[in-house]
Amino acid sequence: MSAEKPTVHEFYRGDNWSAEESIGYLLRTTVSTLMRAAETAMRPYGLTSVQWAPLMIISRGGNPTAASLARDLNTDTGAMTRMLDRLESKGLLMRSRSSTDRRVVELTLTDQGRELTRQIPHHLAAVYNSHLAGFSQEEFVTLKNMLRRIIANRDTST
Repeated sequence: MSAEKPTVHEFYRGDNWSAEESIGYLLRTTVSTLMRAAETAMRPYGLTSVQWAPLMIISRGGNPTAASLARDLNTDTGAMTRMLDRLESKGLLMRSRSSTDRRVVELTLTDQGRELTRQIPHHLAAVYNSHLAGFSQEEFVTLKNMLRRIIANRDTST
């Protein structure tokens, strides 16, 4: 049994297009707003918005590599390597060669990195909660479900 394709409505038309009313603009602006606020919250820890994400992924374990982090965070491996250099110089992570495959560089958090990654979610929760001010629990759940549907539709679009 195959999944039925969702109905495609014509919410947008080229003859009355307005970038400011597009979901792309609204989503991009939302993400930018959240990232700026997260960066402000992380500033006392000396982290930018792109530095805390790899730390959080590394903290979950699973032996991530620079290449897998780059894939997960939509960046190139060169940029990720430079980012890992900065995080290592801040004393937040260590890199070491795998004992089973010398081509693989293992990433582990230092004690300072582990302590910091325990604090990051609390700051992010405060940022996100402040941006969701006035939303009901039902609206919050609906928003997340709608965003998940947009993501799922990328797999069904032509």
